[in-house]
Amino acid sequence: MRWLPCLLACALLLSGGPRAAAQKGPAGAPAPVVRRQLAAQRTAAPIKLDGLLDDAAWAGAPVSGQFTEFRPHPGRRERQPTEVRVLYDDVAMYVGAKLVEASSDSIRRELTQRDNIGNTDFFAVFLDPYRDHLNGYGFFVLSTGVQVDQRLSPANGEDNAWNAVWDSRVAPLPDGHGWSVEIRIPYSAIRFAQAPVQTWGVQFFRQRKAANQQFAWNPIDPAADGFVNQWGELTGLENLHPPLRLSFTPYVSSYVNHYPYNEQGKRNYGTSFNGGADVKWGINESFTLDATLVPDFGQVISDNQVLNLSPFEVQYQENRAFFTEGTELFNKGGLFYSRRVGSQPIGFNDVAGQLRRGEFVYQNPGVTRLINATKVSGRTSKGLGIGVFNALSAASYATVQDSVSGERREVLTQPLTNYNIVVLDQSLPHNSYISLINTNVTRAGQAYDANVTAGLFRFVDKLNQYAFKGQLNYSQRRGQILNSDAPVSDRNGYKYYLNYGKISGNWTWNVDHGIESDTYNPNDLGILFGNNNISQSATVNYNKYQPFWKVNNFSSSLGAYQSQLFRPLLYQDAGVYGSANTTFSKSFLTTGFNANLDLAKHDYYEPRTAPLGPYYVRVPASANLGVFVSSDYRKKLAYDVNLGVRSYAPDERLPRPRRAGYGLTLSPRYRVSDQLNFRYTFDYGLKVNQIGYVNDGLDATNPLDQPLIAAFGPDVLLGGRRVATFTNTLTTNYTFTNRLSFTIRLRHYVSAVRYQAFARLRPGGAEESLPEYTRNHDNSFSAFNVDASLVWWFAPGSQVSLVWKDATSSYLLGNEATPLYFDNLANVANTPHNNNVSIKVLYYLDYLALRPRRKAS
Repeated sequence: MRWLPCLLACALLLSGGPRAAAQKGPAGAPAPVVRRQLAAQRTAAPIKLDGLLDDAAWAGAPVSGQFTEFRPHPGRRERQPTEVRVLYDDVAMYVGAKLVEASSDSIRRELTQRDNIGNTDFFAVFLDPYRDHLNGYGFFVLSTGVQVDQRLSPANGEDNAWNAVWDSRVAPLPDGHGWSVEIRIPYSAIRFAQAPVQTWGVQFFRQRKAANQQFAWNPIDPAADGFVNQWGELTGLENLHPPLRLSFTPYVSSYVNHYPYNEQGKRNYGTSFNGGADVKWGINESFTLDATLVPDFGQVISDNQVLNLSPFEVQYQENRAFFTEGTELFNKGGLFYSRRVGSQPIGFNDVAGQLRRGEFVYQNPGVTRLINATKVSGRTSKGLGIGVFNALSAASYATVQDSVSGERREVLTQPLTNYNIVVLDQSLPHNSYISLINTNVTRAGQAYDANVTAGLFRFVDKLNQYAFKGQLNYSQRRGQILNSDAPVSDRNGYKYYLNYGKISGNWTWNVDHGIESDTYNPNDLGILFGNNNISQSATVNYNKYQPFWKVNNFSSSLGAYQSQLFRPLLYQDAGVYGSANTTFSKSFLTTGFNANLDLAKHDYYEPRTAPLGPYYVRVPASANLGVFVSSDYRKKLAYDVNLGVRSYAPDERLPRPRRAGYGLTLSPRYRVSDQLNFRYTFDYGLKVNQIGYVNDGLDATNPLDQPLIAAFGPDVLLGGRRVATFTNTLTTNYTFTNRLSFTIRLRHYVSAVRYQAFARLRPGGAEESLPEYTRNHDNSFSAFNVDASLVWWFAPGSQVSLVWKDATSSYLLGNEATPLYFDNLANVANTPHNNNVSIKVLYYLDYLALRPRRKAS
């Protein structure tokens, strides 16, 4: 890494060159950011929230309007005017808006669940209380009264998982030509500094769905990098005092579970009753503590299970609210994969190796029980963000039983474990930042501990034209493997990444370079798909944001990549890629394509051998073409179509059939009414003559395999296979009111694998055919899930949810496996199903609302 300082110096010199050139003349330089101002008016009179804006206080508030179109014609002034006013008092900020329309029929009003916009008009207010031009809050109110809120940050982008407790109302304008909205944002929902006079960043947004138009109060240049940095300013905020932010959300839940064990001593039905709470406490004006005590995640939507034939684990989506809300600081650097907390025990797959003669596994829990989790996060007036996350999970044990005596004993699969993250994130001028992150996993006893530290930076020039960013990580693991005297092997490792490029304008480009050492391992609290890499790429993009010809916009990219192993230094892969897409003006149909041309690849991970290098699977050169079409979602019937084809070149070095791959996705959606809609998604994938590792390989104890092992040695067994995968998903939503909705989702997944030939992989990528090998390794996996939920938001921050979940899966191997879709569907239908019905009640209690109010003197 002796050349790293030289690379940094060169990048800084390069960043100075273009900046100096841009300052010399107007050609190519972006227009300066226009920052409109709106004065907020303090009010002593109470505001009745009914959406009408008829309170006397609104009449005296300064009015602003003249919104500018953002999509699809950036820069045009709005024709249907919008008026905005802002009031504030000691406890909340109030935003009122009138949105004029040609007629009431022009307003789209599809009812949706909370945080789902749909085919609907909306008004939104965005706040940047610290004016760091990087982080902000968004509060949307749809024409139906449904609320959407989000946090905006460099790490999470527009994070819709964040939820705040605020209030709003909508009403039609008296003349019927439009609608109005009143929004109340309590100071407890946001964070701001203590100062006698303040100016906040602010943006107001409007969507007119009938014309597919979006408008911004402060003009936004789509060719300029960033969103928060293009907001206006809210002035006149005086004597604001951050309140004591203290809320308590207790819950109670009850479950009835049915699984047909039909075994002696096991009940088919089970019940449980749970209670716990979430606590939010504002430590000071900037920092908040979020804690969940005895959490209950039983109602989260089911995972999309798949058959995993790759050498890497499957990354599942996080659906637990505590781990999706307000995590923008903890997601910096990509070191936090929240599914690790309360995940499968680290010794789950090793229980069989702990069995004594005559024992079998009676019970082996697949998840650990989370005792509590806590987050402390916030940002100071100087732009320093601080985050601390801590979670504690209980020890987990598998139960094994003696088949003769019936005696049972416990095997430790996960010790008591503490998970911790500390983040420091300093905002800098010109949309820049520098961050430091540390993650730590500490386990009780002799089981190993893990620690990862990372530094991140992003530096942008004054004109917001060029950016240089990077990251340096260092991982450590200390201790022994669970239930073993063997120490962990990957004790220390590192990773770094550098990226430099032009970020604004119609033409943008970037080059990057990164290394992951062979011992870098952040997987105890993060996720990594293969280390031991050196990679670099270069990409150029051209985007046209103004309408031309018959389209609204156009975007395209072209790039090249190359990678190799870090140790030993060996070629891995290389190729070029490109893409383009556009949206047509009249039909609003969006279409595009992506294409790859990949040179022959040496796959060092597929053989599952260590160390990497001697063995690799040779993948021939290939070309991929994918096209997609997405219709106008305003119409009752809309659709998305994706089609992909990958063709492989013949490989004269290896005598095997030619490979190919195909993919198809069809996703029609139908809106029956503004309350009822259906969406169906069909996914199909086919891989022909794919060469892959055979999971259960040769067995030295099997007499049929012994001659092969003697002839070829302990090399890797590969199989040529045909993999067909079908996924059918149907989602139905019925929304009764803007606070009561019902959703049901059905998903069936099946993947069938048929092996057609086997070969022994030798060092250097050579393959030796095994025509005499006849063992059947075919397999098929099916999964079926139903998730149905009825949710009622009966008060701000409070809800009742009734959930039914039905789940089953089956894995067939050898002669039992079948490649036929309907045979797999029948098999999963006849497999025992786990049915679960639950009800959960959350009630939000705010200290400020509960305390006695002082009488005015």
